[in-house]
Amino acid sequence: MKRLGLRARVTAAFAVGALLLAASMALFSYDLTRHSLLEERERTAVRAAYFDAAVVRTGLDTEDPDVVEVLRSLDTGTGRRPLLHRDGQWHSRSAETDGSPIPADLQRVVRSGEAAVQRITVAGQPTLLVGVPLSDTTSYYELTSLREVARTLQVVALTLTAVAIMTAGSGAALGWYATRHSVRPLTAVADAAERIAAGDYTTRLDAATDPDLTRLSTSFNRMVDELVERIDRDRRFAADVSHELRSPLQTLAAAASVLTRRREHHDERTATAARLVAEEISRFQRLVDDLIELARTEQPAQRELVDVVTLARETCRARALPDGLVAAGPGPATEWRVDRRRFEQILLNLLDNAARYGGGAVAVRLSVRPPDTGVLEVDDDGPGVPAADREVIFDRFVRGRAAHARANSDGTGLGLALVAQHAAAHGGRAGVTERPEGGARFRVELPGVLP
Repeated sequence: MKRLGLRARVTAAFAVGALLLAASMALFSYDLTRHSLLEERERTAVRAAYFDAAVVRTGLDTEDPDVVEVLRSLDTGTGRRPLLHRDGQWHSRSAETDGSPIPADLQRVVRSGEAAVQRITVAGQPTLLVGVPLSDTTSYYELTSLREVARTLQVVALTLTAVAIMTAGSGAALGWYATRHSVRPLTAVADAAERIAAGDYTTRLDAATDPDLTRLSTSFNRMVDELVERIDRDRRFAADVSHELRSPLQTLAAAASVLTRRREHHDERTATAARLVAEEISRFQRLVDDLIELARTEQPAQRELVDVVTLARETCRARALPDGLVAAGPGPATEWRVDRRRFEQILLNLLDNAARYGGGAVAVRLSVRPPDTGVLEVDDDGPGVPAADREVIFDRFVRGRAAHARANSDGTGLGLALVAQHAAAHGGRAGVTERPEGGARFRVELPGVLP
């Protein structure tokens, strides 16, 4: 399961927190409102019931009272309905009726001489029932509809629910806004780290931007300073060692050249040994040259407008390859903003790699991928690169299986590492895939090449 990002988690936390707070306040407000409305309605209903009970008592205090007329004389409106239980019979305004809406427990309480109040449901509607004893044989009941109170509570509930939802949405918006500004320093750190990874070691964070992040900015800048110092130290070491090795290597190469030229004067074993010494010295010289070039790759790319198609054809001619190997397109742009020396080194190393391990280059393509990424592809006709090796072959001193299969290969294991380093200096990357017709396709992407 994919984990949510920091901004999404904080926004969700704000939304949930706001929703819980709003829901708690809404429930509290609803309960308080409901309690207040019902209490007020109950007090009003009880007062009205006692008043109406007094009117009924007065109306019944005659020799031959008309119960229905007495009940009709009550001003109860449409919200209250009177019932009278007298001498075992039930009476209402219209005619005699039964007392089915009146719970038996409440009837017993009223007959015992005590007034009683109870909330019941009549015909699916909430109703407040008030019972008032008038005499030993007479009890007055009044049913007050609570429909208006229920509707009011329903409106209150819907309003509070809408408020809770809007509050949760506001909390989410506030969380998104807060995280946007809070994460901005982290975005600045990520951008700075990307620029440093691309070779721009002058990148630093402004420690005065946010007082709360001063320690982070200072620590980051100190880390970059130490990294640059270490890289410079390693680069100087590699360059010094390589330069120191050049002098004895030149002497050895000169001696090996003399032995090679006089090999016809030696016996077969000595001639073979001289040849092997010359080959290993030549390989050693290429290794030293690659180490020096590797030390130089740590410097930022010096971009300029370069006609890459012309440069690619010149490079192919330098390797005795036909100009027709180079193809441009799609896209009309042939001038790219690249470091000329690095781009040429990338192409030379890929051509050499194809010659050593891939049966030779069969195509060199130059194209621009929108919006401004230059793509260099070199195809070879070899056995291809296994999927397990496609990442590691760009590491230093790593050689693929095709190289190991050729025991007489004179590669140094640094050619593709230099390709990756030069691509990274441009902010790009290098990779390899399978060529549809068979073989390998090396691909280098360089962003920001269009002027």
